[in-house]
Amino acid sequence: MTHKYISETIGTFAMIFCGTGAMTINEVTGGDVSHVGIAITWGLIVMAMIYAFGDISGAHFNPAVTIAFAFAKKFEWKEVPKYIIAQCIGAIAASSILLFLFPESEFLGGTHPSLDDFRAFVLELLLTYFLMLVIINVSTGSKEVGMMAGIAIGGVVLLEAMFAGPMTNASMNPARSLSPALLSGNWKSQWLYMIAPVIGAILAVLTCRLVKSDDCCNNC
Repeated sequence: MTHKYISETIGTFAMIFCGTGAMTINEVTGGDVSHVGIAITWGLIVMAMIYAFGDISGAHFNPAVTIAFAFAKKFEWKEVPKYIIAQCIGAIAASSILLFLFPESEFLGGTHPSLDDFRAFVLELLLTYFLMLVIINVSTGSKEVGMMAGIAIGGVVLLEAMFAGPMTNASMNPARSLSPALLSGNWKSQWLYMIAPVIGAILAVLTCRLVKSDDCCNNC
């Protein structure tokens, strides 16, 4: 079982290092990467890590996704804390290296809303809801299904980062928000990035049960 946790750690590390790394480099260079470049980076690294580790751990890389899979009975609850710990270790390690590489960065690719907290909460909830709707229909929870899973999920991440990034930085992932906040010390509004993705992901599971057969989330 250890290989699953290692996969989650490495996959989350790579995702946070590249995704928030693009944001950090964009910050310290005054915009050389660009908003579009950041969105593309997020989409491509998510896609790459799904293909790298999807058949080993399911490529969750996100506590909200892990909790939602357990809620859907596609993943064992006893594994949830272990996956979340592995994800947070990978994320924090990535932000630690970015801090070493770019100590002049103020945010290290952290998430900070341009909206008030309530509207940012709703937006993050909806972003994660749409993401989880796709995830739960192309995966089993423990393994990704088919060659299109990575493209579908990475494409949604790219899309949502593209249009919602300027508003909330399109986190959709508590571990992704936690690590730069921890290393940069910028905790403002971070509560919404911890809670909204989990609620959004669970709502996606409930939607699956409404629009498909009653056992769709048990046997997808």
